[in-house]
Amino acid sequence: MNNFINFIKNRRSVYALNKNMPIMDDVVFGIVRDCVRFVPDAFNMRSQRVLVLVGEKHEKFWNAVYDEMAKFNGGRFSRERTDSFAAAYGTILYFFDAAIVNETRAKYPLYVESFHDWVMQSNGMLQFAIWTALENYGVGANLQHYNPVIDKMVQDMFDLPESWTLVGQMPFGGVATAPAQKPEEDINIRVKIEK
Repeated sequence: MNNFINFIKNRRSVYALNKNMPIMDDVVFGIVRDCVRFVPDAFNMRSQRVLVLVGEKHEKFWNAVYDEMAKFNGGRFSRERTDSFAAAYGTILYFFDAAIVNETRAKYPLYVESFHDWVMQSNGMLQFAIWTALENYGVGANLQHYNPVIDKMVQDMFDLPESWTLVGQMPFGGVATAPAQKPEEDINIRVKIEK
């Protein structure tokens, strides 16, 4: 239990990333596959989808993100920001499959209003599991949300089904600069215990 809590404590948003990975690609791909396989999903829907980008595909993706965001913002968007993500080793794109969710929703009409929350909870658990596992191997990561602006571009670029709904983008790589220490807090403000 102590190790697991330490992994959680060490997981941080690392923005200064580089291409000097402390582990091989196959280890990253294995982490992603295992997390997708074992992270819970309501009604065992298996609704979560992941696309891992490395090398040229990773850099092409962040160049395209810049182009889309610049169009959306009338040309006012920081190239420096997307270049910092392109400087990382790779990117994990997180999705859920709306077709699977809608199929399952139709089978359980009593819970129809709750499915979106459950799917997003599962996606959040998946992001956290992968992020924490990568941290355990010394790989830094951060989480970005350029969707929905980039949704169509991503589907076209990688020939994805329309039902794949983009949730977040996670650049990952070697840690160029460690993040600052988290500030202390009184956790009792956020946690209440009744006996």
